Amino acid sequence: MEQYNQLLKMVQDMEADFHKFYEKQQSAAGTRIRKSLSDLKKKAQELREGVQETKNARKA
Repeated sequence: MEQYNQLLKMVQDMEADFHKFYEKQQSAAGTRIRKSLSDLKKKAQELREGVQETKNARKA
C-alpha cells in the first residue's frame, strides 16, 4: 500500500500546478505538469513491474 500512497501523493502534488496552468494561465506551471507526469509515468511503470513480479512469484 505504500507504493499506492506514493502514487496518490504524486497526483495530489500536481493539483496546484494544474490550477495555475488552466485557471491562471501560467505557462511555467505547464512545464512543471509535464515533468510531473513524466515522473508519474516512470513510477507507474515501476509499480507495474513490481505487481507482475509479485504475481509470478505467487504462482511458483
